[in-house]
Parts: sequence; C-alpha cells; structure tokens
Amino acid sequence: MCYYSLTENPYPIMSNAPYPSEKGLQRIEVKAGDELLVQVVKEDVKTKAPVVSSNLNLTGKYVALTYGKSLVGVSAKINDDKERNRLKNIGHEYRSKEYGFIIRTNAANAPEDKIRKEIELLIESYKSIRQYGIHKNVFSMIYQTPASYICDIRDGYTQKVDEFVTDHKDLYEHIKDYLTEYQPEDLNKLRFYEDSLLSLTNLYGLKEKIESAIKPYVWLKSGGSLVVQPTEALTVIDVNTGKAVDGKKKVQETFLKVNREAAKEIAKQIRLRNLSGIIIIDFIDMELKSNKELLMEELKEYFKKDPIKTTLVDMTALGLVEVTRKKVRKPLHEQITEF
Repeated sequence: MCYYSLTENPYPIMSNAPYPSEKGLQRIEVKAGDELLVQVVKEDVKTKAPVVSSNLNLTGKYVALTYGKSLVGVSAKINDDKERNRLKNIGHEYRSKEYGFIIRTNAANAPEDKIRKEIELLIESYKSIRQYGIHKNVFSMIYQTPASYICDIRDGYTQKVDEFVTDHKDLYEHIKDYLTEYQPEDLNKLRFYEDSLLSLTNLYGLKEKIESAIKPYVWLKSGGSLVVQPTEALTVIDVNTGKAVDGKKKVQETFLKVNREAAKEIAKQIRLRNLSGIIIIDFIDMELKSNKELLMEELKEYFKKDPIKTTLVDMTALGLVEVTRKKVRKPLHEQITEF
C-alpha cells in the first residue's frame, strides 16, 4: 500500500500510454484499476505508508530532470546573475513539453560540456523509463537510484573533499566504477585502506562517533548543552545553560553567547543526524529584540550551507524557532536501529 496524491499529480503516466507521444502532457482522471508509472518519493515511516508520485525526478550531480514542469530553474544558492543566465540558457536548449530542469548548486562554474553530457544522460534515462516501462508487469522496478553512498559523493561539494576512503573491496570497486564514468576528475581521491593491525573503524573512532551522534545530549564548550529529541511528528531541540551562567553577572550576554554557540552546533547536529521534517528549537529566552534578530540571522546563514533544503521559518511568540528540512532518507538513529 502507498499514498498517491491526485491533486499533486496532474499528469499521471499510464502504463498503457504509447511513447513518444506528440500530445505532450495530458491531464488524465485516474480511476480504480489503472496502472501507473510512479516513483517513490518518500520511504515508509513507522505507521505512514510510502509516498509515490508521477512527477518523475531524475537527479545528477549538476542537473535534475523534472517531469511535468517544462521550466528551467537555477539553485537559489547560485547568486551570480551572469552564471545563473549561463546555466539557464543551457537548460532551455534541452527542455521539452514534458520535462524541464533544475540546475543544482554543483553546476556553478562547472564546464559546459560536463553539464550538457549529464543532461543528455538524464534525457536518455527518462526516455528509457517511458519506452520500456509500459512493457513491464505491475509492481516491477524499472529504475533505481544509485546507492546512498554514491549519492553522497555525487551531491557533495567534492572540490572541498580530500579523500574517499573505504576498507570494503566491493564498495571500493563500485565507487571506482562510478567515478571513472561520471566524475573522473575525482578518481585520484579514492583510496582503499589496507592495514591488518589497525582497522579503519578504529583509526577514525567511527564507532564512538556514531554512538555520540545518536545520544540525546550534546555538550557545548561554554558549559551549556543541547537535548535532541526526535519523535514521529517532529524533532525538538532544547538549549540549556547548564554551568554557563555560574557566577556570571551579565546573564543576558551569557544567554546570547550560549545561544550563538548552540545555533552553530544545532546546524551541525541536524546534518550529522540527518534530521528532517519539522524541527522545533527552544533557545534560552533573551530579553533584547536585537539579540533575537542576531541569533536568527546567524542560524539562517548556517542553514544556507546545508546541501539539503533547510528553511528557517520563524520565531514564535513563545520564543520557539521553527525549522523545516527536506527528507532525503531516514535519520541516522533509525538507520542504526535497522542495521
């Protein structure tokens, strides 16, 4: 069982629809018993069924192809107008009546030939899905996104990465094949770790770091702390002063200092724990409006660095900060539990 929104899918792809079609996008009323070509856009979460959509989205390092929207958008994180126009013009050359493109942040200042090559590969994949999907049996898998570790390499800002290190032979070969075909410029960053005396896990203290990343408490250098509490509906992050105010006369200044340190750490913890959906942050209450505005501005800047869309909504009358983050995959604590 899955959830399929009729209102959010105005152009369903029927399994018996011939392709290519000169009619382009068509609004079709879906009836019980119809077989559709869909993409899973959200995994099942406990009691919630997975969400599927006809709005196919094929993602590459530089570009995402979007079915149902014949538009070309450019990531808001690309600020230079000249670069935005360059990228938009490339996308417009390839868009059709059926699909458009979203130019991703990684495309900024990327060579034009690489962007064009990726667009052509995405179009080829899309056409293959449409052409062969109609011949498959119901519930057949037609296309599968790359493994999560490949997506992390693809989506990350690899110019800031020094090395990709693994001690798993199969993973090494898989990553090597991917880099050779799609990111040859990063192939020299891949290293296979071999040391019988010291495992890769022990070398970097991975076990301890993972255990720390799923604990509710995070201690701050100032003496304050965070308490991270994920629930099925939302995640609550509470900021506590702890020992930070002991013996301090200028309490409001101390509150601001702890909150600013907490804001930076919260942005880090959200990414580290892969928290998503609605996130409520309960900062230490501050009296001055200017301090609240400063905190919100700094938090906004930290969230801009997150490759996954993170939106700072507002601060409520009770001083609670509302944040939303797009869900890409399950949070770390759920992945560890399943593993």
